Amino acid sequence: MKKIFLLTIVSLVAVFAKAQMLDPIHWSANVEMTSEKSGVITLDAQIDEGWHLYGLTLPEGGPNPTTISFTLPDGVSLDGEVTASEKAIEKLDDIFQMPLSWWASDVSFTQKFTVAEGTPRPLAIEVSVGFQGCNDQTCVAPKTEAFELTAGGEAANAADNITPLPADKAEKVAAADAPAAALGKWWQPVVFANAGEQAQLSNTSWGSIFLWGFLGGLLALLTPCVWPMIPMTVSFFLKKTSSRSKAIRDAVTYGVSIVVIYLVLGLAITLIFGASKLNDLATNAIFNLLFFLLLLVFAISFFGAFNITLPSSWSNSVDSKAEKTSGLLSIFFMAFTLALVSFSCTGPIIGTLLVEAASMGDITGPAIGMGAFALALALPFTLFAIFPSWLKEMPRSGGWLNSVKVVLGFLELALSLKFLSVADLAYGWGILDREVFLSLWIVMFVMLGMYLLGKLNFAHDTPTEHVSIVRFFLSMVSLSFAVYLVPGLWGAPLKSVSAFVPPLYTQDFNLYAGGQFEEFDDYDAGMAYAEANHRPVLIDFSGYGCVNCRKMEGAVFDTEEVEGIIKENFVLIKLMVDDKTKLEQPIEVTENGKKIKLGTVGDKWSYLQRMKFMANSQPYYVMLDNEGKPLDNPTYYDENVAKFVYWLEKGIETYKGR
Repeated sequence: MKKIFLLTIVSLVAVFAKAQMLDPIHWSANVEMTSEKSGVITLDAQIDEGWHLYGLTLPEGGPNPTTISFTLPDGVSLDGEVTASEKAIEKLDDIFQMPLSWWASDVSFTQKFTVAEGTPRPLAIEVSVGFQGCNDQTCVAPKTEAFELTAGGEAANAADNITPLPADKAEKVAAADAPAAALGKWWQPVVFANAGEQAQLSNTSWGSIFLWGFLGGLLALLTPCVWPMIPMTVSFFLKKTSSRSKAIRDAVTYGVSIVVIYLVLGLAITLIFGASKLNDLATNAIFNLLFFLLLLVFAISFFGAFNITLPSSWSNSVDSKAEKTSGLLSIFFMAFTLALVSFSCTGPIIGTLLVEAASMGDITGPAIGMGAFALALALPFTLFAIFPSWLKEMPRSGGWLNSVKVVLGFLELALSLKFLSVADLAYGWGILDREVFLSLWIVMFVMLGMYLLGKLNFAHDTPTEHVSIVRFFLSMVSLSFAVYLVPGLWGAPLKSVSAFVPPLYTQDFNLYAGGQFEEFDDYDAGMAYAEANHRPVLIDFSGYGCVNCRKMEGAVFDTEEVEGIIKENFVLIKLMVDDKTKLEQPIEVTENGKKIKLGTVGDKWSYLQRMKFMANSQPYYVMLDNEGKPLDNPTYYDENVAKFVYWLEKGIETYKGR
């Protein structure tokens, strides 16, 4: 009975480990003699889809680079540098704000060596690879793989030679894998309920992408390219047929065709370039510079300097197709004509939407975004056809449409600075730090407010005799937003626009001191303090090279609500798994049946996460009571503040109940 119980526990732990322990990069090695006096060492890295391996050289202050070291016998020397089979991908990282390199698919590394005459054979060569795997949501703790090679033989990786132990020996292994006594009383392993279900890592939510797409469609609807076409198109459908039911059916078909055309357009662009490529473009310095120039040109066009249109032959050709065909096909060509004619107004909105939606990392984001955009664009055509009497109440085309275009020009100009900022940080120009960026935005939104009040006019504007209620309130919004930005000149976080403005470290003068926690960087010291003060513990497994750890700190921990809950209720322990600080004395432990030495602070905290929580990815958050037992399932990278607050409050309730 005892054996069955023990086997069940081991099985549950194994299932849990499979759900939590990530091993996205797999290494193998071999050595081959190419002649009597030379040879080559080959290291093969198999990288799971969606993950990447950082390059061999990275700037200081960034994530951990891949390191390869060799221990050679006397008489053997390296010939040249380590060479990769594929060129690493290079791009600007929007979190670290520095150029980084990595491999996102399988790669091999070769190192040539020479052998002096008279060197004893066989050659015993040791290879050590230090690396860290990351994807768009998380990173695993830095890891080292060691290989013992014999010239001409295969790699001997000890970890691959372990065989499963019989159930009757599992108890002895569990005891052997227990941490050394020096590691303290709070290191006992724990098991979470339904922990595998918590491993879902969220990104940009579908709801927010749909909302932004829908708002983009409404903006496009109010442009001079689209708005005048509503009564023209609806009247065309109503006059085309004598049957009201058929007219409504045709109008609905027209609306559906608009949705299909824009949806196919978005998916086609995404499939051609790839969702991940579009996401890469969002942080590519050259692309951001080009997109800045593109939006600047569109803004100048919206201000009335010139008009941007597609070749008239394109729209004329499609329009003639619509006249020659009949039935559903003619309606589809009518919808396609609308898409072409409205390009000058919808183009910049669609481009920005696709890049932002592609941050979800797959085709889902662009599909949802473009579908929502097209839905907002198609709704008026369908509704006005169903209720034609509404056309009488519809505002006529006029000067107000040009005003909408100018307002969009201001918004395009403001948005363009976001892309210029990324390029500025990448190339180190230093021309657009946070103060300069905010100053330009403040001036732009003040000017927009003055324009809406009629105090500023462009050549194509109709003179404003009086200010309408709508323009008055919109001007209040614009001017109020400008006032909101002013404290940012002295370091206020401006959380609502933090995704657009340059990072705080570019601020020359900063009076803001929020988001700073009194935290422990030692697990045992933090647990002891919590026990003495009868407070629950929040552990933050993080890393200096963890991109999403920085995102969580800025988007979640730096919010007033989360900051208040943590400071008032928890003892925060932040453990950096890639801390290279040497321990005063290495700690020897047994893991998976073999002895390992923990030489650095990061090694110690990485081992704690693996051994106690059966996890190795960051960011990773867990709440404990004063005995080291979990108060709830762990949570991961998720910028939903409300969800994180709910998770914290559940932990507090559980702690009080105990």
